[in-house]
Amino acid sequence: MKIKKVAIGLVTGMVNGLFGSGGGTIAVPAFQRILGLEPHKSHATVITLILPLSILSAFIYCQKVDIQWISVLWVSIGGIVGGYIGATILKKISTKRLHRIFGAFMIAAAVRMIL
Repeated sequence: MKIKKVAIGLVTGMVNGLFGSGGGTIAVPAFQRILGLEPHKSHATVITLILPLSILSAFIYCQKVDIQWISVLWVSIGGIVGGYIGATILKKISTKRLHRIFGAFMIAAAVRMIL
C-alpha cells in the first residue's frame, strides 16, 4: 500500500510541478480508485496534499520566473474566500453531486487545453 501511495505522490507532484496545477485531477481519482477512499475524504485529503507540493513548486518558480506579486495578492484574496466557500459546500453536498461537479470541471479543463 505504501508503494501505491508513493507512486500516486510521484505522479501528482510531477503534474503539479510541470503544469503549475492539476495534481488534484490525478490524485482525487487515484485516492478513490486505488486507495479506496470515499469521495469527500478523497477531496479533503488531496487539497491538504497539494499545499506542500504547491509550496515547493512556487519556491522553484520564484527563482526562475518574474512573478507578478500584485496579481498574487489580489487573486489570493478571492482565492481565500472561494476556498472557504468551497470547503463549506463540500461538507454539504452528496457524493453523486460531487462526482458530477468534479467531472464537469475535468471535462471543461480538457476542452480548454485541447482548444
